[in-house]
Amino acid sequence: MDKEIIKKIKGIVGRQRVLESFEERLCYSYDGTVQRGIPALVVFPENTQEVAEIVKLANEKEFPIFPRGAGTGLSGGSVPQDRGIALVLTRMNKIKEISKEDLLAVVEPGVITEVFHQAVEKEGLFYPPDPASLKTSTLGGNVAENAGGPRAFKYGVTKDYVLGLEVVTPQGDIMRTGGRTVKNVTGYDLTRLIVGSEGTLGIITEITLRLLPKPQAKQTALAIYDKMENAAQTVTAIICEGIIPATLELMDQTTIHCVENYLNMGLPLDAEAVLLIEVDGSPGQVVEEMKLVKVACEKNGCRQVQVAAEATERDRLWKARRAVSSAIVQLKPTKISEDATVPRSKIPEMVRRLKAISTKYNLYLPVFGHAGDGNLHPNIIADKRDHEEMERVEKAVAELFQAALDLGGTLSGEHGIGLMKKTYLVWETGDVGINYMKAIKNAVDPKGILNPGKMF
Repeated sequence: MDKEIIKKIKGIVGRQRVLESFEERLCYSYDGTVQRGIPALVVFPENTQEVAEIVKLANEKEFPIFPRGAGTGLSGGSVPQDRGIALVLTRMNKIKEISKEDLLAVVEPGVITEVFHQAVEKEGLFYPPDPASLKTSTLGGNVAENAGGPRAFKYGVTKDYVLGLEVVTPQGDIMRTGGRTVKNVTGYDLTRLIVGSEGTLGIITEITLRLLPKPQAKQTALAIYDKMENAAQTVTAIICEGIIPATLELMDQTTIHCVENYLNMGLPLDAEAVLLIEVDGSPGQVVEEMKLVKVACEKNGCRQVQVAAEATERDRLWKARRAVSSAIVQLKPTKISEDATVPRSKIPEMVRRLKAISTKYNLYLPVFGHAGDGNLHPNIIADKRDHEEMERVEKAVAELFQAALDLGGTLSGEHGIGLMKKTYLVWETGDVGINYMKAIKNAVDPKGILNPGKMF
C-alpha cells in the first residue's frame, strides 16, 4: 500500500493501532472457513469518527475496506482479498446502556456476544440470539451476518432484535437508522437492509438492541433414537402438540461419535440420532411443556428421554452441543460448514438426501443443527491438501444446495453468503433478484469500497 496512505491512516488512528508486518497481517487473513486473503494493512479504529475518516480516505484514494469483528464467520464474509485494509472493530467494545424501562441496550460493534448476555442477565433481562461462536463472536459481526443460533426456533434471529443502527456509509457519512421504539415505519426499513448485508453497504458502529424479560425457569432433555427418521419426525410432532421449545437441536450418529470421543461424557454411541430439547417460561409452564415433549418423543420411536435434573446436568448436555464443531474435525482437518435450511416438514427428506450425497461422493458428512427451524448444519469433513477429494467436496456442496432449494429451502439460514456461496446465490434469487441487489450496492457504493467481492 502507498506509504502516503499509510501515513494518513496512522494520523487518523495513531501508529500503535496499525499493523504492517507480514506476520501481523497474516493473523487477519482468514475466518472460520478455508478462505484466505492477506490485507495490505490492519487498522483498529476506536470510535465512529475514525471509521468515517478512514472511509473518506478510501474513497479519495480508491482502496477497499474489509470490515471485521472476531473473524468467526463461516462464509468468508470478513476475509480480505489480498489488498486494501482489514478494518477490525474489536476495540469498539463498550456496552453504552442497558435500559430495563425501555427493554433495550445500546452497544458498540466489538462487544463479545457472551459478555453481552452476561451483562443483560445480571439485570434480569434476556437477549435470545446465541450463535455457536458466542464466546468469541462480536455483536457487530452477528448483525452484519444476521446470526441465529439454537434459540432461533422460538425467539427468532438477530434481525428480530435490532431496533436501530449507527452506520458509516460507503462515502464516509454517518447515518442513523431506526431508533429506540419497537414500532417504526418511517420510510424504507434501512435497519433491515443493513442487517445481514455483510459489510457491503455500510460499517456498523453502534447497535440498539431489543431485550426481553429473562425466563423464570427452563428444562433440558436429551432424546435418544435408533432411527434418524424418527428423530426428524419428532420435530414436527412436538410443534403439532402446540409446543415451541426454546431450542430443538439434532445430532446424527457420526456427530455423536465425534463428540463422545472428544469429551468422553457417556453419549449413546449406538443411537442413529439424538435431539437436545429445551423449554423455558414460568415454572409451571416448563413442567407441563416438558411432559408433552416426552409424550411426543415416545410416540415417535424415541428409545429414551433423559431430563436434566439440575443446572449442572443441563450445562453438561449443552457442552456436548457446543463442542460439535471442534469435535468433528477429528475425522479430517478441513471442515466445510454449511447451513442449508428447509421447511420443518421437509427435514426427514433433507436428511435422506444428505445421506445419499455422502454415500455418492464417499465423504464424511455429519449432520447436526437447529432442527426446530429447519436450519441443518451438514458439515463436509475433508482434507484440503487432497485435490481429488476437494473436487468431490465441491460437487457435493452444489448438490446439497440444490436439494435444499428443491425442498423449498434456502442456501443459508444464518451463515451468510460471503465468498463461499456467492456462485450459487443466483440459484435462489434468479437474475432479477441478483440485479436488484447489485443495483442497491452500486447506488450506495459506486466505487466498490466496502467489502468488494462478497455476495456477488
